[in-house]
Amino acid sequence: MSTFSLLAKKANLDDTDIDHLQRLTSSWGMLADLCFSDLVLYAPLRHSEPTDDGSAVPEFVILAQVRPATAQTSIPDDLVGTNGSPEEVSLVAQGFQSEMLVFRESISPDGGEWIVSQCIPVRRAGRVIAIIDRRHITSARLVHGELERTYIRLFEQFAKMISDGEFPFEGTDIEEAPRVGDGVLVLDAEKRIVFMSPNAASALHRLGLHLIKKGDLFGHSGLQFSAPDRAYATHRPVIEEIEHRADVTLMMHAIPLLDEGEVTGALVLMRDISELRRRDRMLLSKDATIREVHHRVKNNLQTISSLLRLQARRLGPSQGQDALKEAERRIRSIAVVHEILSREIGDQVSFPEIVSAIVKLAEESIMPNYPVKIEVTGSASDLDARVATPLALVLAELLQNSIDHAFGAAFASSGETGLVEVFLDQRDDLLEMIVADNGAGFPEGFDMEKAVSLGLLIVNDIVVSQLGGTMEIQNENGAKIVLTIPLG
Repeated sequence: MSTFSLLAKKANLDDTDIDHLQRLTSSWGMLADLCFSDLVLYAPLRHSEPTDDGSAVPEFVILAQVRPATAQTSIPDDLVGTNGSPEEVSLVAQGFQSEMLVFRESISPDGGEWIVSQCIPVRRAGRVIAIIDRRHITSARLVHGELERTYIRLFEQFAKMISDGEFPFEGTDIEEAPRVGDGVLVLDAEKRIVFMSPNAASALHRLGLHLIKKGDLFGHSGLQFSAPDRAYATHRPVIEEIEHRADVTLMMHAIPLLDEGEVTGALVLMRDISELRRRDRMLLSKDATIREVHHRVKNNLQTISSLLRLQARRLGPSQGQDALKEAERRIRSIAVVHEILSREIGDQVSFPEIVSAIVKLAEESIMPNYPVKIEVTGSASDLDARVATPLALVLAELLQNSIDHAFGAAFASSGETGLVEVFLDQRDDLLEMIVADNGAGFPEGFDMEKAVSLGLLIVNDIVVSQLGGTMEIQNENGAKIVLTIPLG
């Protein structure tokens, strides 16, 4: 439970009163800025000590306080949870009992400044439930220009609405709304612009609106916001965002000004949130990237698990070491793609770079007495990582299969050099990859389902099941395997 709620439980308030005051404190940073003053919220305690004549002396607890961002504070201390000084409480009690605005001017505790206090009754459902004590230092109060005079008039309107029970509005939470320093427009009953702060003008200029001026009707100004119209129609505040190009986003908070239930105008707070939304988009993008990485790792771990399971089924006596070496080589093939992905931003990865790395891995396994050369021809471009990862494993298996089985002892003794060719042809939404060698070729009547080589089974499973492609085995001056992979 929050400090506010704990303190409010001590006060003579029911749950709806507490909700009303919480809505008030969620918006009173705006009120403090408008009146260039500190605001302190007093609520009556449930129990008060009786006097000699039997009348109750109200006692109060301070539920909240706020300092202005537009002026010097008159309250350097944190008063929340205290009962206030006797002088302050006497003024608050006077305002609470009379249910009227009460003023007092006093010297500050250090004797250096004069402080003006104004007690504003907070009314809900026809009764006063709390008091706002507005305090400001007279020497620091800036009311010389149009901006300051406008802000003070706005606060006086809100003070009357608070006293009449028309503010804060029910069911609204405006903690994320713009503040007064972000930019202010004031509209009259006809939605005509009667005031525009310099920061508001700058925000509108970022939208490309340079000709807006005082006296213009808001609806004829070129602004695409509907917040003021909805605020006038519903008698409730409305928050709206508008995006002008990808790099400019403006937030508008339209608050209707009421007098006895009638809209007499509106305070429109404006804030340029372009940088905030840009960061939001970056966070969303990073979050999506992290989720995609987890997804890829999960898929690759599943692939590794399947490879090890297939390898284990084919193990015979004393074959453990060789099997582990083969499994390690396959895992390294998958790691090649992740290494390249770690250096690049996005979902696309350079497949020619992957091919080069896989070829290098394969060349490392060539025995010195079996001279084999690997050549790559044709061309390919960037591929989606979800295709590139299994395809890297496929290429590694085919190269290793040629190195291990195409060139036997007779070939080595002939003095010839074995050649393994990789041909790539990427066009539109299709990739053709051919791995061919000039070795012994496949035996007559070769059946892949009965093949000793686990590598070809792995390749066929990945190409058909994962990539949705086709695999064709040919004998053409050696072994030739043609893979067709859809990229759509």
